Amino acid sequence: MTTSQMIVLASRPNGAPTSDNFRLETRELPALSDGELLVRNTVMSVDPYMRGRMNDVKSYVPPFQIDEPLDGGAVGEVVESRAEGFAEGDLVLHGLGWRDMAVVPAKAARKVSTNVGGAQVSPSAYLGALGMPGITAYGGLMRVGEFHSGDAVFVSGAAGAVGSLVGQIAKLEGASRVIGSAGSAQKIARLEELGFDAAFNYKDGDVRGLLKNAAPDGIDVYFDNVGGDHLEAAISSMNTHGRIAMCGAIAQYNSTEPPAAPRNLALVIGKRITIRGFIQSDFRDLVPEFQQKMATWLADGSVQWDETVVEGLENAPQAFMDLLNGANTGKMVVSI
Repeated sequence: MTTSQMIVLASRPNGAPTSDNFRLETRELPALSDGELLVRNTVMSVDPYMRGRMNDVKSYVPPFQIDEPLDGGAVGEVVESRAEGFAEGDLVLHGLGWRDMAVVPAKAARKVSTNVGGAQVSPSAYLGALGMPGITAYGGLMRVGEFHSGDAVFVSGAAGAVGSLVGQIAKLEGASRVIGSAGSAQKIARLEELGFDAAFNYKDGDVRGLLKNAAPDGIDVYFDNVGGDHLEAAISSMNTHGRIAMCGAIAQYNSTEPPAAPRNLALVIGKRITIRGFIQSDFRDLVPEFQQKMATWLADGSVQWDETVVEGLENAPQAFMDLLNGANTGKMVVSI
């Protein structure tokens, strides 16, 4: 029998997750059936949305179950195939991360290549710029944010996997000004390297004042990864008929108290602001357009993408906890 090491959910977090909420186990895998692949994972993703799945609440994805392995995006090599179109050695993207070996239904796997439009990329690119964060950034900005050339765009969590791509895509698509917020001087310096017109450290003072200084003429689109005081500040700086694309609210993911609504929410009325939440699966029809553009941008160097890499499956829980505390620049991945 083939065995797999995997991270299971030992208990549900109350507030910020701790190491006690996770457990490393070794389990036997079932024999392959027709239409299945045995995959050795090489790299896996940790993402903020996973925190919500640790709560036993109904959402757009089922919650993780106690004493069962976690899951999420991963890229690995096919060790054995009982599915037409897949062979030993193929590189595949699938959703059974948090383990070193996985039995994956072929219909839930996609073959990927490290050569994209003439550019060499690492397999982990399919967990970042070419994967879920990339289509989230593109679809959230272009469709939900209804971005038009000439718009001024503000991105919170701008040094993260999604936010850093939003800013770069906005510049490539003709934004008049792109502003980002992040939580350290090092991250601010990186945003400036990526072409943001202005960036501020939200720990340096009042977010509303910092944003007004960075965007004296206001903003037209706010891409929200944070919520809380950032959302309130964005509403204050929003121009008439502005649009807010709500991707995440990491500021409250570990909160044990109900979050307060922005105190200036009534401004939405007079400014005729559109606020819309979304998830990346809303953009399946945009994937071909996105992949073509992103492949070109990566090949010619127009888009840069950062990774924070943690080594070892056993360190995946700590990588996830560090992600929630903002320890990453770009995409946080775990090399298995």
